[in-house]
Amino acid sequence: MTDESKIILITGSTDGVGRKVAERLAVSGNKILIHGRNHQRGEDVVQFIRNQGGDATFFHADFSSLDGVRQLAAEVRQEHSKLDVLINNAGIGVSGNWPGRTESVDGFELRFAVNYLASFLLTRLLLPALFSAEKARIVNVSSAGQQEIDFENIMLTHHYSGERAYCQSKLALILFTCDLALELGNSNIVVNALHPATYMNTSMVKNDGMPALSSVEEGADAILQLAISSSTEGQTGLYFDRFLPGHPHRQAFDMAARTALRATSFVLTNLQDPMQQQG
Repeated sequence: MTDESKIILITGSTDGVGRKVAERLAVSGNKILIHGRNHQRGEDVVQFIRNQGGDATFFHADFSSLDGVRQLAAEVRQEHSKLDVLINNAGIGVSGNWPGRTESVDGFELRFAVNYLASFLLTRLLLPALFSAEKARIVNVSSAGQQEIDFENIMLTHHYSGERAYCQSKLALILFTCDLALELGNSNIVVNALHPATYMNTSMVKNDGMPALSSVEEGADAILQLAISSSTEGQTGLYFDRFLPGHPHRQAFDMAARTALRATSFVLTNLQDPMQQQG
């Protein structure tokens, strides 16, 4: 690896926009850490990248299990003391293979668990590796589809819909982005969220029965801007609508909501809040 090369973890990178981002980043000596649930698809991506002269390794983890996330973080840290870029891209859609309300291995509403809690936990566990980089970036792949989080019904045990579950989980990622950026302050780590593109031509969109309106290439371009472009260097705590800072749901600016989500997330993932420890 050269001085300019980076170690980059992309969750959900065996298919769709995650795979496209991985393929695009597998240049200039970058070490790409591929993540997914399917071993064969993961090895296929790794082989494709290697055939193009790149460097990649596959890590298996099922994000419906928080223990799976913990294992992934442990394996990454065991192999890499430093991480330059973390792209939290893994997620499930509105319906697909889980059309009704489903619970994760840990008993949490599945979309909240996979789309949000897994990313929250992984990011927290990988912060030491990110702090070890000279400059590190976290990119949270959210969506323009956002719905206010009801903290009295966060697991949607009543009034459930797949759309509501998906949109709530994607807004949670934005609240997390804003909160983490505030915590990290002027450190070496920046964190941003984005809506990469609308209804990309991915299997997730297809399984949700929606027409493709954008290509994975378009979505990849937007993600790459936040992951490696000098044009966004130093920017943190923002939500981007594709390439420009956008306007997320108003709850993203609600400090009480951010505090409530933070507290809930630490409890559900059984982690200690470092800000509480400092206090």
